[in-house]
Amino acid sequence: MSSNTAIISSFVEGAPPGEACLFFCTPLLLQPVPELPILPKRATPSSALDLHPCWSRTTRLTVRVDIKAITGPDPNLIKNLSPAFQKYNEEQFITAKLPGGSSQVIISEFSALGEGRYFDSESQSSFEFDHSTGKAANVQSHVLEGEQASLVKSTLSTVGTYVKEHYPNAAYGAYPIENDTKVAVVIVANKYSPHNFWNGRWRSFYIYDPSSNSLEGSIKVDVHYYEDGNVRLLTDKKVSASVSAGRAADGIAREISTAEKKYQEDLNRSFTQLSEGAFKALRRQLPVTRQKIEWDKVASYRLGQDIGGGSVRR
Repeated sequence: MSSNTAIISSFVEGAPPGEACLFFCTPLLLQPVPELPILPKRATPSSALDLHPCWSRTTRLTVRVDIKAITGPDPNLIKNLSPAFQKYNEEQFITAKLPGGSSQVIISEFSALGEGRYFDSESQSSFEFDHSTGKAANVQSHVLEGEQASLVKSTLSTVGTYVKEHYPNAAYGAYPIENDTKVAVVIVANKYSPHNFWNGRWRSFYIYDPSSNSLEGSIKVDVHYYEDGNVRLLTDKKVSASVSAGRAADGIAREISTAEKKYQEDLNRSFTQLSEGAFKALRRQLPVTRQKIEWDKVASYRLGQDIGGGSVRR
């Protein structure tokens, strides 16, 4: 791998939520970059990239300028970045719509079939996924069979009820894994607010082992705030629980709900403590004189000096 490819691959794999979309119309990276000063304020969208809400046209082109400055004219750039695209998409649980479908399907290692194909348990279909463009195609039937098929379907129902109740915009999935001996549950929720300079993503996954009735998983939160600077929150909370024997699907949904509710409460409590503790300590409560400034008097003094023709000492 060349140094240029390694640099861009690292950028792709570590991109904050919603901000790797620059690469989801990768042929643009190979096109000439227009001069930014003469760009119209509102250009007609010419690609999926131009329609994406996370990037303004000027920002996208500015980043393209930076990327091309690093890589130079490299016709093999897109091909070389394919492993980075795949790693990012699978780790971030990127979602896509199937042709003719309305619901989102999740791209992950749990739903991978190999050779660029993935499957969705709920629609019982498989599809090709282009990691460089973020597009799904060539949908085929993929009927779930095997020992865990019934559990996967019932888990989809119970987890789906929980997700729809607690997340305004989320996708979820359940998949048989490890030679049909376990079940993986995946939840991902995205919230993009580029006009307010922040994007965020919630990811959680759980592995249920029917042989031990154990549920192991991880909750990850990634929020990027970038107005006049960069602040990023990255968390990874491990989850371990035991599911009651019997109605496993209900138990899985119940344990997920309990774990995620507790974690959200912990996060809210941590933010409050930061605001009242560490962040507050960064700012001096009183000036060096140890006396509060009477701003009303300061304003009246300055007004009197302006009227009297005096000057304010700076």
